[in-house]
Amino acid sequence: QVQLVESGGGLVQPGGSLRLSCAASGSIFRANVMGWYRQAPGKERDLVAEITSGGITTSADSVKGRFTISRDNAKNTVYLQMNSLKPEDTAVYYCYLRMGRNYWGQGTQVTVSS
Repeated sequence: QVQLVESGGGLVQPGGSLRLSCAASGSIFRANVMGWYRQAPGKERDLVAEITSGGITTSADSVKGRFTISRDNAKNTVYLQMNSLKPEDTAVYYCYLRMGRNYWGQGTQVTVSS
């Protein structure tokens, strides 16, 4: 049984920063991918960024230069540092862990508004 627990969402003004965390527990293989998707109201769930256990990262063009993904393999935790936030970043952010299949967190709301 794998569980993902997210934290760090909230309300922030445009230009502000937030840091999301996601801790995985259970039977975790050493080789895996962790990352974040987001879903805005009325839109599909889109990839934000992901990182392999070896540290290789992929991110959406819309967040490059603003968001940084990192992980602590010893803690099975992935982080998303979000800077220069824009109203269009408003969404529910979902953490996932991929090892054969995707395991998902419950989602955390990020709202960027003045």
